[in-house]
Amino acid sequence: MSERKVLSKYYPPDFDPSKIGRTRGPKQAGPKVQTVRLMAPYSMKCTSCGEFIYKGRKFNARKETTEEKYYQIAIFRFYIRCTRCSAEITFKTDPKNMDYECERGAKRNFEPWREAKLAEETEEERLDRLEREEAERDAMKELETKVLDAKQEMAIADALDEIRSRNARIERAEKEGKKAEVTVVDVDEARRRQEEEDEEAARKAFAGRSMPDIGEEQITEEEMNDAPVEVPVVAFTRKPKEKKDFGAVLGIKKPSVPAPAPSNRQPAPLSSGLLAGYDSDDD
Repeated sequence: MSERKVLSKYYPPDFDPSKIGRTRGPKQAGPKVQTVRLMAPYSMKCTSCGEFIYKGRKFNARKETTEEKYYQIAIFRFYIRCTRCSAEITFKTDPKNMDYECERGAKRNFEPWREAKLAEETEEERLDRLEREEAERDAMKELETKVLDAKQEMAIADALDEIRSRNARIERAEKEGKKAEVTVVDVDEARRRQEEEDEEAARKAFAGRSMPDIGEEQITEEEMNDAPVEVPVVAFTRKPKEKKDFGAVLGIKKPSVPAPAPSNRQPAPLSSGLLAGYDSDDD
């Protein structure tokens, strides 16, 4: 078995290193191309098969340096293939917008600079937008304003009608040769007078009502000084627990023992001889 790491190599006997010459191949024409590993810089849709390629998908791409430049910044072009139909997709760097620009083979799902262009509005467009926002105010606020305006118009109309009627009455009295009496009604005074009349009517209504006489309970001093009621004291007695006859439960009969008969014998008198010598302590 041969070695895994060869330390010495075989040289034939007729080996002449001077005969080995260095040959240079032709230089690569066109832009410089190298293979790199990259991730998709944006989400895109393949125009050939409709496959969606999400942002961050890894590819083995060919990187090409183009002759285009943006303020002396080199622009690079990348070639990848669709994961479904293997169609070639090309995109390049965009230093102006600090992003990437899709060239062919796919369609970008979202382009942020387009939204930025739409966001740039002129002075006239800004004024039009402000007018639209002013017209689209809160509906409730507009309704409240309309209600207040309607109330004010109604008050003005009532005041005008009153003035017209008073002027007509004055003119009619002057034609008849009489002095017209103009009465000025104070609204606050009339309201205050009406409130006083309502309070007086309520006071009279409540004063006329008679409350039912339920009577009063009279308590005498004797009832208050009654002797306290004696409460009987309950005494508890301990009852002995009856013993259970387990023999009767098991069917065992105990023999009956006759009660001893009472004896009428009297104890025999002690003999005097036994007690001799115990009547004195002298020896």
